[in-house]
Amino acid sequence: MAAGLVEVRGVHKAYGTLEVLDGIDLTVQPGDVTVVIGPSGSGKSTLLRVINHLEKVDRGLISVDGDLIGYRRRTDGALQELKEKDVLAQRTRIGFVFQNFNLFPHLTALENVIEAPISAQGRPRAEVEVEGRALLERVGLSDKADAYPRQLSGGQQQRVAIARALAVKPAVVLFDEPTSALDPELVGEVLDVIRDLAATGTTLVVVTHEIGFAREVATTVVFMDSGRIVEQGPPAQVLDAPQHARTKAFLDKVL
Repeated sequence: MAAGLVEVRGVHKAYGTLEVLDGIDLTVQPGDVTVVIGPSGSGKSTLLRVINHLEKVDRGLISVDGDLIGYRRRTDGALQELKEKDVLAQRTRIGFVFQNFNLFPHLTALENVIEAPISAQGRPRAEVEVEGRALLERVGLSDKADAYPRQLSGGQQQRVAIARALAVKPAVVLFDEPTSALDPELVGEVLDVIRDLAATGTTLVVVTHEIGFAREVATTVVFMDSGRIVEQGPPAQVLDAPQHARTKAFLDKVL
């Protein structure tokens, strides 16, 4: 089975009269790194949140490896929303790294990493602990397993959050501006971890303002504005030779 094929079809999402996603169509191939850029308020973060059903779509469908997210299709063809426990089970296939880390403050780094595999996947604690320590080593924090979030820098907390997202062995990992809450000198250590992850062939969707990172790591760059995908393609095309005037205007401001 394919690992990490994400398909977004005709997705709309509004808050009151504000249309945040206005007919989004996007395909992320397994193993690809899709970097989403665009101005604030363009719908980037909302796109990530509907992919793992943290937000419900108003219209449209989202699937990962062919499985509808948040819904099942009844025998009569109609869609029925899944129960919360089934949505939670689906989310274990979609890792999510938040802008502000969202670690549990009362749990150690290791406990944060192993909580979901134990509680959501029902896996044995001893087995998960071994994997959790290996993940902390992978993100350069093997010596911080027993530290609490308050004892860690922002960059260290975000690396724990990445290890936590990987602990459920997801098909795809979503990153919502993973460096925007960090002091500038800590950005590099988090981007290095994401670079290493990309090199392993894990499917990634990354919302970021780090254009240099997008140019270096992305398979596909997606530029969003006003809830729509304005332009998408390889980094060399979108970042260095944009076809759309709106993309060019945005890049002229940020580069």
